[in-house]
Amino acid sequence: MILLDEPRWSAHGRLWGHLVSDATLAELHAFAAGAGLPFGGFDHDHYDYPAEAQPRLLEAGARLVPSGTLLRRLRAGGLRVRPQDRTPKRPVAAARLRERWAAFAPGHAALGEDLIARWSQGHRRYHDVRHLAQALDALDQLGGAEPVVTWALWFHDAVYAGRPGHDERDSSDLAGSALASVLPASDVAEVVRLIGVTVDHAPAAGDARGGVLSDADLSILGAIPGRYDVYARDVRAEYRHVPDDAFRSGRAAVLRGLLAHDSLFCTASGRERWEGPARANLVAELSRLENPVRSRL
Repeated sequence: MILLDEPRWSAHGRLWGHLVSDATLAELHAFAAGAGLPFGGFDHDHYDYPAEAQPRLLEAGARLVPSGTLLRRLRAGGLRVRPQDRTPKRPVAAARLRERWAAFAPGHAALGEDLIARWSQGHRRYHDVRHLAQALDALDQLGGAEPVVTWALWFHDAVYAGRPGHDERDSSDLAGSALASVLPASDVAEVVRLIGVTVDHAPAAGDARGGVLSDADLSILGAIPGRYDVYARDVRAEYRHVPDDAFRSGRAAVLRGLLAHDSLFCTASGRERWEGPARANLVAELSRLENPVRSRL
């Protein structure tokens, strides 16, 4: 069932409420799309809706309930995303990155600040400090990563303009120049090579470092569904200049390509942790793209 509470949260000069499903995220996304709520309003387990939209949401079949009831129903349905499982706010992610950098490369504070500034650029929506922080956490979970892999992860999308292939090459060039006075030449060359692996996430057989890096970069695919859908929301926002039909076609092709792989992850740990959830997430997103619900407005 689709539920909403009274709009009481003030932001941007408007009052906002919460719209949820107590059954599935698929039901929630379909209802929101049909009612004309933008995907950008999704936040892990609910949509934020403006007060003026309430009449049409009720007319479409949503049920108005007290906020406490809405939260209880959300939890009972297993869809409530705990605070610790949510995508962090950008300032929080940036602070975590500064702590990581201080421990990882204590003699190179200026380089760390430059990288964090790059990852904080305003045009980024998914490929930002939150992605980097999440990927570094995933690298910790995989365990045993060599320093060159960590360096490569810090640099892998340090240059980002939404141009697949070009961004990785430009990031490799940046790493090559920035690290020339920091690491031995052989390590710099390996960092540059590893960044190239993230173009297609298809490291050669026996490339253990490339496999670990690729798995960390793709680990968001195996997140809990609500967080995965925030990732999908943010990817759409990075391509907001692309018309809906063209985006759906291109994104669906990417997802089909991923699902065609025998395994999305290269390491045994990555497969154990993320393979099943990732495939379920990809299938759910692909279904939304292939069967879009048109707004009834």
